[in-house]
Amino acid sequence: MWQTLWTPTVAWLAAATGALILAGVTPSETTMMGRLPSGAVQRLGPPGVPSDRVLALVGFDRSHRGEINSWIEGLRLHEDRSIPWVKMPVLDDPGNEAARQAMEGRIRANHDLPAQRLVPVFTDRGQFIRAAGLSGGDHASVLVLDRDGQVLARAEGQFDPARATAIRETLLVAPPPRSTSGSGR
Repeated sequence: MWQTLWTPTVAWLAAATGALILAGVTPSETTMMGRLPSGAVQRLGPPGVPSDRVLALVGFDRSHRGEINSWIEGLRLHEDRSIPWVKMPVLDDPGNEAARQAMEGRIRANHDLPAQRLVPVFTDRGQFIRAAGLSGGDHASVLVLDRDGQVLARAEGQFDPARATAIRETLLVAPPPRSTSGSGR
C-alpha cells in the first residue's frame, strides 16, 4: 500500500523537475535565430544606423555581389527610405589594424555607397556563420538585426518575393519597448 500511494507522487515530481530543467536549458526566443559576434555589433553603432532594426546584406565572397544586388533591387533599397540597411562584407581578420584599414580602403573604393551603408566586419568567417545561425558561407545572407546584434529574421541566396515579405515585416514592425530597472520613484 505504501508503494501504491507514493508512486504517482514521485512520478509527478520527476516529471515536474524534468520540465523545469528543460525550460532552463532550452534556447530562448531571442537567441534561437543567432547573434552577431560583438565586433560586428560595435560596427552597427548609433552614428551609422538610425533605427532599432537594420537590414544587413552579408557577403562572404565577391561572388555574392549578384545575390546582394538582387535584394537591393528587389526591395528597392535605393528608393525606399523606410528601410535602414547596410552592406556587410565579412572578411577574415588579418590580425592588425593597419591591414584592416588597408582592406577596408580597398572595399570602399569598389563600392559606390556612403560610409554608413558599408560595414565591413573583420572576424573569423566560420565563427560569424555559426554565431549568426547561418547554414554556411556559400551564399549571401540577408539578416534583420536589432541594435544588440540579435538576428530577428534571415534569408540566404537570391532575392525571393515571399522571403522578402517576411523580412520586410520583421524589419518594419515596431520593437517592444525597452524595460527599465527600478520603479523610477
